[in-house]
Amino acid sequence: MSNRWTLLLSLVILLGCLVIPGVTVKHENFKTCSQSGFCKRNRAFADDAAAQGSSWASPYELDSSSIQFKDGQLHGTILKSVSPNEKVKLPLVVSFLESGAARVVVDEEKRMNGDIQLRHDSKARKERYNEAEKWVLVGGLELSKTATLRPETESGFTRVLYGPDNQFEAVIRHAPFSADFKRDGQTHVQLNNKGYLNMEHWRPKVEVEGEGEQQTQEDESTWWDESFGGNTDTKPRGPESVGLDITFPGYKHVFGIPEHADSLSLKETRGGEGNHEEPYRMYNADVFEYELSSPMTLYGAIPFMQAHRKDSTVGVFWLNAAETWVDIVKSTSSPNPLALGVGATTDTQSHWFSESGQLDVFVFLGPTPQEISKTYGELTGYTQLPQHFAIAYHQCRWNYITDEDVKEVDRNFDKYQIPYDVIWLDIEYTDDRKYFTWDPLSFPDPISMEEQLDESERKLVVIIDPHIKNQDKYSIVQEMKSKDLATKNKDGEIYDGWCWPGSSHWIDTFNPAAIKWWVSLFKFDKFKGTLSNVFIWNDMNEPSVFNGPETTMPKDNLHHGNWEHRDIHNVHGITLVNATYDALLERKKGEIRRPFILTRSYYAGAQRMSAMWTGDNQATWEHLAASIPMVLNNGIAGFPFAGADVGGFFQNPSKELLTRWYQAGIWYPFFRAHAHIDTRRREPYLIAEPHRSIISQAIRLRYQLLPAWYTAFHEASVNGMPIVRPQYYAHPWDEAGFAIDDQLYLGSTGLLAKPVVSEEATTADIYLADDEKYYDYFDYTVYQGAGKRHTVPAPMETVPLLMQGGHVIPRKDRPRRSSALMRWDPYTLVVVLDKNGQADGSLYVDDGETFDYKRGAYIHRRFRFQESALVSEDVGTKGPKTAEYLKTMANVRVERVVVVDPPKEWQGKTSVTVIEDGASAASTASMQYHSQPDGKAAYAVVKNPNVGIGKTWRIEF
Repeated sequence: MSNRWTLLLSLVILLGCLVIPGVTVKHENFKTCSQSGFCKRNRAFADDAAAQGSSWASPYELDSSSIQFKDGQLHGTILKSVSPNEKVKLPLVVSFLESGAARVVVDEEKRMNGDIQLRHDSKARKERYNEAEKWVLVGGLELSKTATLRPETESGFTRVLYGPDNQFEAVIRHAPFSADFKRDGQTHVQLNNKGYLNMEHWRPKVEVEGEGEQQTQEDESTWWDESFGGNTDTKPRGPESVGLDITFPGYKHVFGIPEHADSLSLKETRGGEGNHEEPYRMYNADVFEYELSSPMTLYGAIPFMQAHRKDSTVGVFWLNAAETWVDIVKSTSSPNPLALGVGATTDTQSHWFSESGQLDVFVFLGPTPQEISKTYGELTGYTQLPQHFAIAYHQCRWNYITDEDVKEVDRNFDKYQIPYDVIWLDIEYTDDRKYFTWDPLSFPDPISMEEQLDESERKLVVIIDPHIKNQDKYSIVQEMKSKDLATKNKDGEIYDGWCWPGSSHWIDTFNPAAIKWWVSLFKFDKFKGTLSNVFIWNDMNEPSVFNGPETTMPKDNLHHGNWEHRDIHNVHGITLVNATYDALLERKKGEIRRPFILTRSYYAGAQRMSAMWTGDNQATWEHLAASIPMVLNNGIAGFPFAGADVGGFFQNPSKELLTRWYQAGIWYPFFRAHAHIDTRRREPYLIAEPHRSIISQAIRLRYQLLPAWYTAFHEASVNGMPIVRPQYYAHPWDEAGFAIDDQLYLGSTGLLAKPVVSEEATTADIYLADDEKYYDYFDYTVYQGAGKRHTVPAPMETVPLLMQGGHVIPRKDRPRRSSALMRWDPYTLVVVLDKNGQADGSLYVDDGETFDYKRGAYIHRRFRFQESALVSEDVGTKGPKTAEYLKTMANVRVERVVVVDPPKEWQGKTSVTVIEDGASAASTASMQYHSQPDGKAAYAVVKNPNVGIGKTWRIEF
């Protein structure tokens, strides 16, 4: 190793020792609600309203004379009474969408017209930020053709019927303004029911002269310049927050609003046993060694909340890119003694407030979790269908130190016969932290490294962050400055902050010219040393600024169009990902492959372009346990391509913890091991036996089930369904399961996994909601009993995994070095019969690389077992590329069919009849029936039925 590299590494490790806290996050770096002016004000506003009770009158009313309704849209003006003589005009638009969603937007007339004065001679925009939808929404905005005004039955109300068969109703109250959203005559979502609507209108700062003068105005201590952590926010527009209470009557559980290291079912935030004192915060930030069971902000923000009760799911999406807090309070009413059979009901009241921007809320009335996912996905986009390699195993650490190191890791995976698909490089591969370069001493020959990986069809991911080193001889930064493509400070000069390279500037990816330039940087002739098997990791894109307030940019920084950073903060990360996605599409003319990007910062819509992970976790059992609800929550919030660093980023896991983490990590949609530069090397082949073999078996199980995983990814890409699903999503009628967040279902496969997340455990308790039979994946032990926890053996070498009766599970059983090398391997179909002797399943296959599937180059089959026959039928749609693709797949066959719990009459049978489309005659295949001792289901194996995976066929038993 070179002296230069040794010195650099020593300095990095020394720096790491100085800055890495031993235990937990530095709370003093991040605001509490009482330190965030607008949060404190909105909470106080709610407290004041609650204290006044029934005498409280919300100062907002809808001017009845202003109401107009046309083509599925209601327009009007809300008047805010500031004093007996002053009313502020707030334009209202309520849109009723063809999808069944409703959208409520409230703006401020004076700001819309630019009729305000900014302080400090600021160059900032005067309007409320109204461009979030440009980055977030991609469809689903068609106005309803059937929404109609109901004839007015009482004055002071406007009623609109909308949704499927007009079963939804919006009841808009004029004074005080509020809106109730009903389904089938019952209210499910209420806006401003508590009267917490609060739009801080523009007002000039009045300088009061003379110390002795009586000041009668409100407390203005948090209205104007506001300081925290040595930084002063100049707030040129003054106070401008928006707040609203959203109530879910009759709903006890609410989920969503990631990212937080907390339970799936969100807790109350006004104290009490087991609850939080602080609201849930959404303000994307680099939170070092985050703590668990906390409403603290993390790296991403999706302000989408679902409320669920027995057989009913509703939701709201708060489209606002500024810092946002959410309070949650639950109130339980006593049962009515005169209403027989009616028990106590719980209402969940949420209170949302953002620092700036419009009030823009979407309301979804379900009634199922699946319909919520689909409607929300139509708006913000469905999960990308990634390249196939991306759903396999990724090997990463900070850092692989040379190109020879990477090659050696690659060889060792092969030597120990452990499959993997992707190896990653953190920041040390660059030349002195300059992105789009390679360190000439430690990575002198990146091409040969990439070529070695390509021999096994493996990929490389390199990190590219948005901060660009400010160094005179660095051509990238010089070009960015000369073309005026960087983010500005409040005075309109290029912002300079501190990140990994030291003094840095930030690409402003809100600027179309900056996006175009960024796209050019990734071309193979520009980013020298990269081949087509290199993909990208966008980290630190909150953005992380080491010397900035709350480790990010000052809020009064300016972006393209002179929007303040406060307005756009939470979408900052996805604008970079959006630009990187475009860049990967255009690296080489005529060579279009699906991009793969990992992002740390995200917002609604990021699912269209990237995967995410839960950031800098710790090698503790508690962090392992927390990763499961975090991944599940991201999935139901529309971004299911999620994972956590396997093994924990900070600290060194024990062999047991590392092994159990791999057994859990194979159930993350994004499956990557990662570790801090100060940790011991922990590639699976370095771990002593028996743990090495157990980890290898877990990784191979992921690879065996890749056909099921890819099918689940496809389902997410066309209807927004989570890839791994929580208990309430799979069984929306079972109240006992609504808060369960330590087990998960893989797509629609019926596979139910319960990762072991506690030390020295030898069993796992799996909760079964329904009375269907469940079978152990490995030995077919039967578990049955609705609403019960079943104890499943979980010794160290075992992954607790059950199969729900009624499913057909596709898999590939031949282990290979990488997933791409399995492309032409035959399939095994596991047919798990239900109580009625039936099963159903599906398989989606395409080339795993290109966008040809959009032109029909894919196989989509439905497998059904009924009346003693297994049938494969085509559920795809033909396109111009279908025939060509089917030809390439003609030799890919089904080599085995395993039927779990077959009829006893099959005992003694030795063959089955196979009828394949296009075959001249029926054929037979051998079958073996296997009896098992009591407690384990029998099974039958059909060997080599030799039917094409892309063909229509029937196997008769």
